[in-house]
Amino acid sequence: MNVLDTLTPKRTDRPRLAPGDTVRVHTLIVEGDRERVQVFQGTVIRIRGGGVNTNFTVRRIASHGVGVERTFLLHSPRIDKIEVVRSSKVRRAQLYYLRDLQGKAARLKERSVSAAEE
Repeated sequence: MNVLDTLTPKRTDRPRLAPGDTVRVHTLIVEGDRERVQVFQGTVIRIRGGGVNTNFTVRRIASHGVGVERTFLLHSPRIDKIEVVRSSKVRRAQLYYLRDLQGKAARLKERSVSAAEE
């Protein structure tokens, strides 16, 4: 067993994420002596690592069609909450091909309700 896994507790309140999920990540941002929660919503394009070191990358389209990707540690104390908005049906583990697509071509088909419950 890894030493880091024994020292750092896993967060049990995290949802099960998969590539293609549209998520809303609530992150604690420190500005000077104040703390606030910032929401980052986008599509999960990859999940890496295992155990405590698991991280995931979320991609969203910002203003003027500019793509923004941000990587989060799944069990970080800086992440307040993760909400899964919708799940999509994908056949890849990493969705890097979404970087080259724009508009309607970048849409993903929604996963059926029965598969989401399992």
